[in-house]
Amino acid sequence: MAHGITGIDHALVGVGDLEGARRRFERLGFTTTPRGRHDAWDTANYCIMFAGDYLELLGTVAPARTTGGLDRLLAERGEGLAGIALATADAAQAHAALAASGLAAAAPQALGRSLETPEGALRPSFTLVHLTPEAAPLSHESLETHFRVFLCQHRTPELMRRPEWLTHANGAAGIAAITVVTEEPGRLGHAFERLFGAGATAMTDDTLAVFTGNGAILFVTPEDLAVLYPGVATEDVPLPYIAGLSLKVADPERTAECLAAAGVPFTRGAEGAVRVAPKDACGVVLQFAL
Repeated sequence: MAHGITGIDHALVGVGDLEGARRRFERLGFTTTPRGRHDAWDTANYCIMFAGDYLELLGTVAPARTTGGLDRLLAERGEGLAGIALATADAAQAHAALAASGLAAAAPQALGRSLETPEGALRPSFTLVHLTPEAAPLSHESLETHFRVFLCQHRTPELMRRPEWLTHANGAAGIAAITVVTEEPGRLGHAFERLFGAGATAMTDDTLAVFTGNGAILFVTPEDLAVLYPGVATEDVPLPYIAGLSLKVADPERTAECLAAAGVPFTRGAEGAVRVAPKDACGVVLQFAL
């Protein structure tokens, strides 16, 4: 893809009760990493790792002072998907490539966290590049806008994926698509084509699909969200917002059995897709599908 972007790196889920969110996602059949604490922010996380991407459950640490807007997001919108991180192997080169294309982005920002393992603290580190609305329409580096896109380079990838963290009882194996709700998806096509490269977008009726190189971002209207995820209600929140997450599984029946055993309500969709309502997934419309 263009500008050193190789796909979706991870999706952020903003939560009000981090320990409660961990228990809720473990009930959904996910394995979570040990708790991490960010150095520069008053935030902590648990991650759900897959081979090529992951989910981040992100919460505040009391007393919270610097949260990147997470506290305001939770107050105004409640729990739910809060951002999309795009993968890059070299944040500095990606930033330079964006600038050369005339796409504004914030200067690379170093970030680290302490990961609490039984053997002691690990120190994963990252470099982030926040995209401006010019480079990624609807986006802003602050979470309070309800839609945030940034680039992420892992400087210590070997610390992020242990074999025991990659196996999930529900069979989830990676992110297939992230769904964003906005009023006029068609108006975003040119800008995202510019960001990801020629041929990276496609329009079907009122839905814009952006192919990132690893997973897709779908921009839909509120009406089409109900078509995409029938029978799964979402709360009325200001547009734009990230509503849904579709995860790849090899066997939806295994997912259904896992959820049923845990007493988690779910519905079924096309080709056996399994859907969990936001109230049972920290504000996320969650789908498991082939």
